Amino acid sequence: MRDSWCDEIGVTTSRLTRDAQRILWAQAVRALAYGFGAVLLGATLDREGFSSGEVGLVLAAVVAGTVVSSLAVGRWGDRWGRRRSYIALYLALAVTGVVFAFSDQVWALSAVALTGAVSTEVVESGAFTSLEQSMLATELTGQERIRGFGTYNAVATAAGSVGALAAGAPDLLRRFWSGTPVDQRFFLLFVPAAFAGAAVACTLSGRVEAALRPRDQRRTAGLGQSRPAVLRLAGLFAVDSFGGGFVVQSFIAYWFAVQFDASTGVLGVIFFVVGVLQTASFLAAARLAERFGLLRTMVFTHLPSNALLVAIPFAPSLLGAALLLFGRTALAQMDVPTRQAYVMALVDPDERTPAAAVTNTARYVARPAGPALAGVSQSLAFGLPFFLAGAIKSAYDVVLWRWFRAVPLPEEPASSART
Repeated sequence: MRDSWCDEIGVTTSRLTRDAQRILWAQAVRALAYGFGAVLLGATLDREGFSSGEVGLVLAAVVAGTVVSSLAVGRWGDRWGRRRSYIALYLALAVTGVVFAFSDQVWALSAVALTGAVSTEVVESGAFTSLEQSMLATELTGQERIRGFGTYNAVATAAGSVGALAAGAPDLLRRFWSGTPVDQRFFLLFVPAAFAGAAVACTLSGRVEAALRPRDQRRTAGLGQSRPAVLRLAGLFAVDSFGGGFVVQSFIAYWFAVQFDASTGVLGVIFFVVGVLQTASFLAAARLAERFGLLRTMVFTHLPSNALLVAIPFAPSLLGAALLLFGRTALAQMDVPTRQAYVMALVDPDERTPAAAVTNTARYVARPAGPALAGVSQSLAFGLPFFLAGAIKSAYDVVLWRWFRAVPLPEEPASSART
């Protein structure tokens, strides 16, 4: 399986434009750092003796920074210049790495987190993602865009998985070198990753920039005629993200441990397979979207995945629950690249950056409430979060289909018109 999707990534990447390939390289370096940092951050905050309230404040700053920076890029990114904004974010990531490596002050960690340069997710990482989606959409059209977004997400997931595995390197290194720095210092790895990303960003051509209208024709806001559709999509994506918040990976791991007494080692294997399936599903989604269309692929892979999600609490064994989770993962992730490509295809070219920012931000704003409510619902009935997540996400699919099935996409491949 691994060889097949690696080959698929290689073939698809070779067909992309030079700018698109460079964006994937920059994103891969950042995803590697994010995967590493996501594991390292929690362990570091715990070892430094931060209270649960202080940990919550830092993580809240990370989410808030993601939201604020996404909105800022959506409103002013095209006017500042996409390349310039992209480089500035990578430089902010370098500063973040230095502060996280040396500071033990909550206010300092929170302040740099508010820049929006750091993220605990590798696929949807705020302002970076908004810029990359709009630049890729400018470079690619039609089937190339669909495959490009599939590869884009697959590369992020694969690189982030490698980064997460690398987070265990400090402990391994201490077995051979007594002078290994404390874990916190390894945040300095963000610095070369950030400089590498900035260097790649500097090589992008002017073709990735937005074709801005003359000054007297520019809109004062980022969205124009696509505003109603984008706001509808943002609301729906927020609902989907809220539902997904009930079954984040940490909660599923907790549920498996309580229900089936699964060890940490077994859980590690399970979620490694989940990562592999996510990568493969991103690539498969592009092929399905070429044949059936973006919206059909989004809805009709997502709905059955919700049914598998609801079935997990009924599994009689850990193996059965894991197989249901694998099936759910293979289907549920197909709506990520198709969703991104759908937004880019739906709006005018000069509205892509704000549209990506608004829809991505809506997901970030809604998601944190899910885990908190999952804990409450779990106390009412064991496994209830799975039912709530499945119901909410299914409602999202049905409403999305009803609202947008008659909306034409200018660049939808002709083959996707088949019913």
